[in-house]
Amino acid sequence: MKSVAVLLAPGFEEGEAIVTIDILRRLNITVQTIACGERREVVSYHDIPMMADSTLKASLEQTFDAVVLPGGPEGGINLRKSTEAIAFIRRHDEAGKYICPICSAAARVLGGNGLLKGRRYVCSGDLWKTVSDGIYVDADVVEDGNLLSGRGLGNVFDFAFTLAARLQGDSALAREQASHIDYAWQDSEPLSG
Repeated sequence: MKSVAVLLAPGFEEGEAIVTIDILRRLNITVQTIACGERREVVSYHDIPMMADSTLKASLEQTFDAVVLPGGPEGGINLRKSTEAIAFIRRHDEAGKYICPICSAAARVLGGNGLLKGRRYVCSGDLWKTVSDGIYVDADVVEDGNLLSGRGLGNVFDFAFTLAARLQGDSALAREQASHIDYAWQDSEPLSG
């Protein structure tokens, strides 16, 4: 069974995290929420407390098939500043695991730490103007190798279904689940070279 880590830093965008977790779990993908702090409780961007499954410190040695990075003005900044989170992301990236930022996380977390490595990505707003190591693409979901990024909260369903389809190696189950929840998901081809 495929596994996904969702990193929750204080101020994370709760909608991006919860919808992604929900879609992945509906498709029988194991999801572990990981608090990037001393305690499992993390408060979201809109002041909603959440209890994560684990802390990053307790999960540092685990390896997942994908790492999801929810955005949020504060969440992205707090993830960017976490040396443990960056080391965790870097280790997974170097192992060829999916790295999946949504909203501000591509620019703030990956771009802010030289982790885009010239790959194509999308992020919210005009944050792309502050990034020098990646190639911004104006699209809702962008794939380049093991980097899968989403524009923002309004595109979270496309982001989550695309990630699920890639992890399962087949779009059929994701398409079936999208239909079940009355969502018109259209899988797209990853960008090449």
